[in-house]
Amino acid sequence: MLPWLLLLICALPCEPAGISDVSLKTRPPGGWVMEGDKLVLICSVDRVTGNITYFWYRGALGFQLETKTQPSLTAEFEISDMKQSDADQYYCAANDGHDPIPSELVSIHVRVPVSRPVLTFGDSGTQAVLGDLVELHCKALRGSPPIFYQFYHESIILGNSSAPSGGGASFNFSLTAEHSGNFSCEASNGQGAQRSEVVALNLTGLSLVPTENGISHLSLGLTGWLLGCLSLITMALIFCYWLKRKIGRQSEDPVRSPPQTVLQGSTYPKPPDSRQPEPLYENVNVVSGNEVYSLVYHTPQVLEPAAAQHVRTHGVSEVQGGIA
Repeated sequence: MLPWLLLLICALPCEPAGISDVSLKTRPPGGWVMEGDKLVLICSVDRVTGNITYFWYRGALGFQLETKTQPSLTAEFEISDMKQSDADQYYCAANDGHDPIPSELVSIHVRVPVSRPVLTFGDSGTQAVLGDLVELHCKALRGSPPIFYQFYHESIILGNSSAPSGGGASFNFSLTAEHSGNFSCEASNGQGAQRSEVVALNLTGLSLVPTENGISHLSLGLTGWLLGCLSLITMALIFCYWLKRKIGRQSEDPVRSPPQTVLQGSTYPKPPDSRQPEPLYENVNVVSGNEVYSLVYHTPQVLEPAAAQHVRTHGVSEVQGGIA
């Protein structure tokens, strides 16, 4: 009886075992894709027992993207134009007529090239004074982090900075006369570099004159201002020198020096009878430096009215007597 049972069991059709392993891979590999490029999600099973239905899902909640049925170990789903918003987790599932078996989650990262950055100045704006601390701020509005920035004056690199989490970065420097001109910045995140537009910085007292090559040079504005100040200082010095010379000549000139006078009494005796008008003489010694000058002054005597009348009458009588 037992052998017949064994033969009966072997004669019954045995169902093959179903799939047990499902995996999801990407192309390009590693789960990194550039914005605008194509992403291929490849779903694979360990064995084929007939037609297999493949499912692709986005997100941990399982938003279904695509379904395909085919008798193959692998199936592909393609996203032709990846966007930054497509970065998410993806998985697939396979069903060979039994319950569907899902794969593990795969994270997809979309690399966004940097956009053209914008260069701005800090609080000073595009007008600044020599010696100011100037801030250059460069920002790319789009781009996957980290973003590396370089700052330029004309074609010379001033410095660099980075934004590990994206956004913008700044660079500070002390302003000199050599910094007048055009500034720009460059942004890069490994997916290509972008250069900003050129921004001109004007220094107070200086003007920028564009040349045929588009390069700005310093005009004579500052030079004229300096020459004007120098002229005023020179005129002030000349006036001070002239005034000093004039004072020095006055102190050395004996004629202009105030004379030191020594009055002496008259050496002529006064006559006892002052009826006749007698002249008065005085000696005046003028001392200037080491020299002494003697001057004689004649001072007429002032007569009383009665005496003056007597002199006039006496003089007329003498004249008449002489004529007779």
